[in-house]
Amino acid sequence: MDPSERRDPETAGTGRLILHEFESARGMLAGLAYRLLGSWHDAEDVLQDAYVRWSAADRTDVAEPRRYLTRVVTRLSIDVLRTRKARRESYTGEWLPEPVPSDALELEDISMALLHLMERLTPPQRAVYVLRTAFTLPYDEIAEILDRTPEDCRQLHRRALHELADDRPRFQPSAAEQRRLLLDFVAAARDGDLQRLEHLLKDSVTSWTDGGGLRRAARKPVVGREKVANFFTHIYAHADLTITPVDLATGPALKIVVRGNHHVLTVDTDGTRITTIRVLANPEKLGVLAVEREGAREGVDGGPGAVEGQA
Repeated sequence: MDPSERRDPETAGTGRLILHEFESARGMLAGLAYRLLGSWHDAEDVLQDAYVRWSAADRTDVAEPRRYLTRVVTRLSIDVLRTRKARRESYTGEWLPEPVPSDALELEDISMALLHLMERLTPPQRAVYVLRTAFTLPYDEIAEILDRTPEDCRQLHRRALHELADDRPRFQPSAAEQRRLLLDFVAAARDGDLQRLEHLLKDSVTSWTDGGGLRRAARKPVVGREKVANFFTHIYAHADLTITPVDLATGPALKIVVRGNHHVLTVDTDGTRITTIRVLANPEKLGVLAVEREGAREGVDGGPGAVEGQA
């Protein structure tokens, strides 16, 4: 028996209950925090802070632990989004959501594309959108969580939908189709086959690269079939690549090593051609995928940013 249980069994029992109630909701809370933040690192910090607050909460005022914890995690996430906005202004290059393996976080109806798009929302808009769309909470409950009126929350949701409407992907391929498309894309670029590569790309295709200043990377999106095809043949053509398919919480991806540089590649499609490509090369965002970090601060040539400036 734990010595603390012999000294104070009632306190020990309460501690076990506190932990049990939190762990019972942890999967839901992790999904909520990741949807709100697009960062697994930030989501874990929020969960730790939420547990500290939960441990110190007055139980007499908590009728439903999951509801209470949802409110705490949402409000903490909004605080992070607000402070992160200032940090984002000094971020080097483009910012992309952090990839998380599917065995660490089980999510439905979420994609890297949607997480990326949600960056354009204000923190309250993002919170209402996630709580309403992903968790189907009624507006009166969302209002309680955000300390706003139900009508305010309806308006925030309408604005979020309007902001996302034009660019939200309309087509979601099967996991098998997406894996095939990823492999076909990399194979064409590695072979230096521009004709085959361009056939896979939509005219208006856009490529985003996130190196975070720790890798050489294109600091602006690369737009257009020809530019994108040239960009990736420059990186992959006739290179010795290590390609590992990975299942992220947001869908299939490839983990690629080229000339000592590591990155994660994801694509969006309209059902016929690739519309968006995302290259996540910032080593600080790849730790959860157990990607090696050697050379992370040396800016080794040959990585996704080898044609830096061609945006």
